[in-house]
Amino acid sequence: MSKVRILVIVPAYNEEGNLGPLLLKLREHDIDIVVINDCSTDKTIEICKQHSVEFIDLPNNLGIGGAVQTGYQFAANNNYDIAIQIDGDGQHNPEYIPNIIEPIIAQKADLVIGSRYISKEGFQSSFVRRIGIRHFSHLIKLLLKQTITDPTSGFRACNKSLIHFFAKKYPSDYPEPETIVTLLRNKRRVIEVPVIMNSRENGESSINKIKAVYYMIKVSLAILIDFFRVSNKEIA
Repeated sequence: MSKVRILVIVPAYNEEGNLGPLLLKLREHDIDIVVINDCSTDKTIEICKQHSVEFIDLPNNLGIGGAVQTGYQFAANNNYDIAIQIDGDGQHNPEYIPNIIEPIIAQKADLVIGSRYISKEGFQSSFVRRIGIRHFSHLIKLLLKQTITDPTSGFRACNKSLIHFFAKKYPSDYPEPETIVTLLRNKRRVIEVPVIMNSRENGESSINKIKAVYYMIKVSLAILIDFFRVSNKEIA
């Protein structure tokens, strides 16, 4: 059996204080890395060059959804078997990469989510975000009868089939909960594995309290619209 080709997609927007240490940790694993620079105004590109990491320099700020989809397009075009998302803010610990990809390699899952709420250790996110996380968890349980404890987690991995699907279709804002609903609605296997996340050491999140409420409402509506769509055969 040929070697499984694995790509780590790192979306980054002004994360110069966190990106270098993250890339050092990722280099400890035998996997390829691509940083998607979402039109940062800091030294993101210089850091990528210092660490000899491949990067895509977006000419315009696309937001998290557009940046991650660019990574999936890169993965699809370069025939990767597994793609892993890891945020550029340093909150996701690369030591859990083997745990994230194992169910995919064993063909037990199509998407694997790293959840901080299984073992409930480490950084548990801010109060406002925890409210949003619980809201989306309850909504997914209500609609699709599956418990997802950490539906907003950006620490996730998927197989080749989903790489190609996400390369063509990926939500623009706060995409994680919406993609989970789409996959479950299409009878794809979504599971969680426990991880411990870190708190942000440098910089500030682009999502403040007002944006968090806005996204919670917007994404909830998108989830409901997606759930009640007639077609149920979107993913090959």
